[in-house]
Amino acid sequence: MKTFVVLAVSIVLVSILFCPMVMAAPPMPDDVKIVQPDPSLPKELSAFFGKWEGSGANVNYFLIVEKIDEEKASLYLWRTSSFSEGVTQGWMRYEALIAKQRGKHTLQFIDNYGQYELTLKGEYLNIDSRWASARLRRVE
Repeated sequence: MKTFVVLAVSIVLVSILFCPMVMAAPPMPDDVKIVQPDPSLPKELSAFFGKWEGSGANVNYFLIVEKIDEEKASLYLWRTSSFSEGVTQGWMRYEALIAKQRGKHTLQFIDNYGQYELTLKGEYLNIDSRWASARLRRVE
């Protein structure tokens, strides 16, 4: 019986420590205006549109691509970090430029941490910069 209890407690502790936690979505920004992409927009670009969430390197991200066309995209990005020092937290608005590199579209923007590049890989949206990278998945 003692072995069973130790085993059961161990399984519960391991599952708590190693299973990904569900992040609570922040409240939407007051001035967000989500605009559906034009139907003539290439699917490679319209796939960026929508709400995304994910994490990487102790930072949780929520991203809203509220509007996109063939030249630029309007973004809202929310960051939270277990290392609060030096990480701007809360919603920030950005204008991203559309680029095509090696046959794939990217969204690029600059903030006080440097240049960010957003790329799609399958069902995921990847955020990459000199200092951070994260994988986000679509929500809603």
